[in-house]
Amino acid sequence: MPGHDDTTWDIDGREVDLSNLDRVLWPRSGLTKADLIHYYRDVAPVIVPYLTARPLTLRVFPDGVDRPGFYLRDLPAGAPDWLRCAPYQPETRPGERCVPLIDGAAGLVWYADRGGIEVHLWPCTVAALDRPDWVVFDLDPGPDVGFERVLDAATLVRDELDRLGVTGLPKTSGGRGLHVFVPVEPNVPFASARDWVKAIAARLSELQPDLIGTAGGRTHRQGLVTIDHAQNSLGRNTAAPYTPRATPDATVSAPLSWDEVETGTLRPGDFTLLTLPRRLRDVGDPWRAALDAPRHRLPTDRVTPA
Repeated sequence: MPGHDDTTWDIDGREVDLSNLDRVLWPRSGLTKADLIHYYRDVAPVIVPYLTARPLTLRVFPDGVDRPGFYLRDLPAGAPDWLRCAPYQPETRPGERCVPLIDGAAGLVWYADRGGIEVHLWPCTVAALDRPDWVVFDLDPGPDVGFERVLDAATLVRDELDRLGVTGLPKTSGGRGLHVFVPVEPNVPFASARDWVKAIAARLSELQPDLIGTAGGRTHRQGLVTIDHAQNSLGRNTAAPYTPRATPDATVSAPLSWDEVETGTLRPGDFTLLTLPRRLRDVGDPWRAALDAPRHRLPTDRVTPA
């Protein structure tokens, strides 16, 4: 028998069955599955352009963020026939998997109803799985590093990219770090893009050894912000713009302007499931113009900085 809060929504001509809408997913704030579903429905026009035609990994927490969750890397059994997936053969396991795709609000809501809180995107599209069209600088602070240091590190990355004639786009990770995304043409393999990020990280570490660390071995060193170049790998994924996170305060991975980064006053807790819709109404999407602009072409013969 259906529960008292079971319902069916019509979203863009798709029927999406919803259940247990009063289930609390974030105990600290009391936010429920209904809050998550309403959020994804409302921000769909902004988030979907970042997801369309791109393999995705979801983090699912059916019983809330304080209970164990899991990574969803395949289209679930019993999914409606309008939900698509992309075939992918991992190098590390036998058998082909079918990686989830989301191309509309109905898909976001369907996964949210199953506890799909976090959406993580691959840095490539299904049309070119072996070549990234996003290059990612993942700025990951050590446990003793304040967020103001992460902002300083991001500014250094921005300045180095400017020196190379490349535009980077900052966003909060939703945790304690920051991401800088660079939109690129899919003209080089993952290994070349990864080496390019690694070389930039090494240069910045030489320039600012008390601030920047490079990934490898013990990833975190005391007091440093690590730039993890390994995120630029096939099958690796990074929190999508505007995805909520499974943090106690329901933070959201929020695209930023560089002016906001330079203030030095931002904190990850400024952007949550409750505050993001109003932010979008007030300031719009800081990345929108870059999403529509021509992408950078990384050189095929030289991927290290000059």
